[in-house]
Amino acid sequence: MTAPGRDRTDRAVVVGFDGSDGARAAVRWAAHEAGARGRPLVVVESFEWGVPEAAQGATSASWRLGEDRLKLFANEQLDGVVAEIRREWPDLDVHGELPEGRPEETVPRVLDDVDAELLVLGASGHGAVSRLVLGSTADELVRTVRQPVVVVRGDGARTDRRTDRPVVVGVDGSTTSARAVGFAFAFAARHHLPLHAVHAWSDRPLDLLEPARIEQPGPEELRAETDELARRHVFAHQPDHPDVRVDWTSVTDRPAHALLDRAEGAALLVVGSHGRGPLRRALLGSVSHAVLYSAPCPVAVLREPETEPT
Repeated sequence: MTAPGRDRTDRAVVVGFDGSDGARAAVRWAAHEAGARGRPLVVVESFEWGVPEAAQGATSASWRLGEDRLKLFANEQLDGVVAEIRREWPDLDVHGELPEGRPEETVPRVLDDVDAELLVLGASGHGAVSRLVLGSTADELVRTVRQPVVVVRGDGARTDRRTDRPVVVGVDGSTTSARAVGFAFAFAARHHLPLHAVHAWSDRPLDLLEPARIEQPGPEELRAETDELARRHVFAHQPDHPDVRVDWTSVTDRPAHALLDRAEGAALLVVGSHGRGPLRRALLGSVSHAVLYSAPCPVAVLREPETEPT
């Protein structure tokens, strides 16, 4: 599936492509990010074709002809976007993959084959070959793959070098949030951007899957505890990134609303998606879901690792 002789240690950036405008924006964003990371770029266009049972027998030859034509179209489309990226980023190692099968199955295999460190997807589109844009397929990938996933929204195709657009990260004191903070700091440092950490607190239940506690501290005490933990997660990373300017906001608000309100004009919005246990891993989380479908900028979603560190 990967290019002959490709080293798994390359830790590629992988981007889904289906020919739509949203997917093209995602490819450009991914190319810029791969260049900044010094990583190769792999563009994946899944090819799915099935012969209906009614078409077996006498008509199967015509269906095979249709499959060949669609595969040729997909291959030409993929070659075209790879050529565009090579022209604009001549020093970038980029190649395309055209696996056959459902994207939900083929993309994770490509991620493993190239030992990917990031998956990038488009926000919307209606490609004829696959569905690697935010919708049922991409939504499943965001929920299930172990790598961080960036969904390119808004003007995410911009690759200018403005340094006044912040990286906004949601912080809640959880281990997944701490992972999101680390990702946000690294991205901000790599692109010379400021970081805006947002801790939104509400005394209303935020997650119906969290077991209720019989004895809970009062609202002000709980807010102080979570606020202090969130601050520690943020500022623990600053010694490793001393050049990143950090702004801190703690606000009483629903987290999704607070993050969306501050994402206008941002270079990237970073959130963690809670996923501990089989049921939780099958869900995206209300905050992550809300920002993925409504944010005015690219969104990065980080999940909890499958196993706890020892």
